[in-house]
Amino acid sequence: MAYIKEYKNGLKLVVEPMRGFTSVSIAVLVKTGSRNEEISENGISHFIEHTVFKGTDKRSSFEISDYIDRIGAQINAFTSKELTCYYTKSTEEHTKDCIEVLSDIFFNAKFDESELDKERGVIIEEINMSEDTPDELCLDLLAESYGGKDGIGMTILGPIKHIKKFTKKDVNSYMDKYYTADNVVISIAGNVKPEKCEELVDKYFSDNFKRLKSVPQKKSKDFICGNIHKYKKIEQSHLSVALPAFSLFDERYYALSVANAVFGGGMSSRLYQKIREELGLCYTVYSYSSLYKDCGVVEIYAGVNNEARDLAVDSILAELKRFNKEGITEQEFLRGKEQIKSSFILGKENTASQMLVFGKYLLFNDKEYNANEIIKKINSLTREEVLSVIKEIFTDNRLAVSSVGPTKKPIKI
Repeated sequence: MAYIKEYKNGLKLVVEPMRGFTSVSIAVLVKTGSRNEEISENGISHFIEHTVFKGTDKRSSFEISDYIDRIGAQINAFTSKELTCYYTKSTEEHTKDCIEVLSDIFFNAKFDESELDKERGVIIEEINMSEDTPDELCLDLLAESYGGKDGIGMTILGPIKHIKKFTKKDVNSYMDKYYTADNVVISIAGNVKPEKCEELVDKYFSDNFKRLKSVPQKKSKDFICGNIHKYKKIEQSHLSVALPAFSLFDERYYALSVANAVFGGGMSSRLYQKIREELGLCYTVYSYSSLYKDCGVVEIYAGVNNEARDLAVDSILAELKRFNKEGITEQEFLRGKEQIKSSFILGKENTASQMLVFGKYLLFNDKEYNANEIIKKINSLTREEVLSVIKEIFTDNRLAVSSVGPTKKPIKI
């Protein structure tokens, strides 16, 4: 059972002891990402995630990397639509060292203008790389297609023009709003004792927050049935479709997971077997759910020969209609159920995945993640519950679409 502590200033700590493991994964999770940004500051969450590593009052950028390498640990970070995460993975004996380094970059980053200028080039190249990766570009356009030009619809990386102008003042202003005690969870999983972790968090985190209360989180907007196309002189056409769903913590989550596994989650799925194996229209086709704290979508993606684009779209929509009309067989239901159950069980064998799932659950749901309860929910799931979700979600009543490829015509729905 996980250990949870909430501090008076709002900071939360969750520790999942994993006996028999030799590694420890530690994360500082901040409840903010691109969806909280103003349109004029899109990209700043990701910009901050990069630049905290560029030097502190105590260490230079090289000294941060060198220190982590000398103790044989790993350090990294990522930004999503609604989360920024700084994390380490190490052996148990270096738990203290990792917590101290995370505290240093989190509280003492200097954001020196010369270092910011260097990192701008790195981030701009990351944006250029994304632009040159048509499947990523297609899915970014899909988010704008259903989410609009702000909130969920904005990209995580932001536009280059913003990266070129962000200053230390901009960074501090944004951090004042969201890098607050009540907006942070520290999550630790691995071969650790909760009382030792609490002692280290007391020392390096709990009293170091100058900012205690976050501004309100931005709410999602209604699903938009948009259609965005971008011309790009490439060999393939890339297309994606979004269907409105529900939030990450909806009680129908597990039914949706099974439905998606059957529809487009793997090599035995309906989409894969029909679009690739039977019709031979693509190499890659799949579906997955993107669920957030207050909204969600199911997304379908395929990369196809440009001449087969329209046929592929028609075939995918036909398969969607058939799925909605026919539902799933008992055999498909049992197979999908076993797939998602195995995914949860296997996740328990990795300290990094457990660190993240326990941390995110506490950050967004204010509750303890309980894997045993989740397995019980999956085991008790019925085919009728999955069929109900298929009828509600897997329909062509409201669709958002995007496409990238060597034609100037958008997809026709």
